[in-house]
Amino acid sequence: MASSPIIIFGLLALSFSLAFATDPSPLQDFCVSDAKSQVLVNGVTCKDPKLVQAEDFFFSGLHLPGNTSNPVGSKVTPVTVAQLPGLNTLGVAVARVDYVPWGVNPPHLHPRASEVLTVLEGTLEAGFVTSNPENRHITKVLKKGDAFVFPKGLIHYQRNIGSTHAVAIAALSSQNPGVITIANAVFGSNPDIRSDVLVKAFHLDNNVVKYLQSKF
Repeated sequence: MASSPIIIFGLLALSFSLAFATDPSPLQDFCVSDAKSQVLVNGVTCKDPKLVQAEDFFFSGLHLPGNTSNPVGSKVTPVTVAQLPGLNTLGVAVARVDYVPWGVNPPHLHPRASEVLTVLEGTLEAGFVTSNPENRHITKVLKKGDAFVFPKGLIHYQRNIGSTHAVAIAALSSQNPGVITIANAVFGSNPDIRSDVLVKAFHLDNNVVKYLQSKF
């Protein structure tokens, strides 16, 4: 039996939607973000090209260590479209990550980007978890010069397992990758997720849930 034109059209539409499920490619040389614009779009509107300056494509600061004096012992210094307007529509971003000895970049995910992490100094344990139902924990010890990929949307983390400060640079496949830190999102949402939901989801006592919520 010949395939229905409606079915063929639907499959084509699905394939196109999957093919373009990433930051859009630019249709001009550049589209420097205009922070002053009041226009709301899926992204950031463009500044008048005639007003663009070299500073719009420049960021300085990745040579500076991040402030790691916090409970997790790590600090991410992002360079997304929010910090570097010239990234708008280019589909890339970077970040510096600093870690104290045994510091952790906690389990998190980027809803809009895959990530390549490259170690500049120190020794890191890096890992990610695959989706349900397998939930495989894929992990690797990384040393200076090593790179590791975290696929888009998967929970991942890093931990400094050395006795010295560690530094890594992350490259991300979106101008605005976003970040969802799992513990903060689950136990620190505003307003709170109802404790009875978390009790059942995590098989915890209600007092433990309340304690964890108080920490975030």
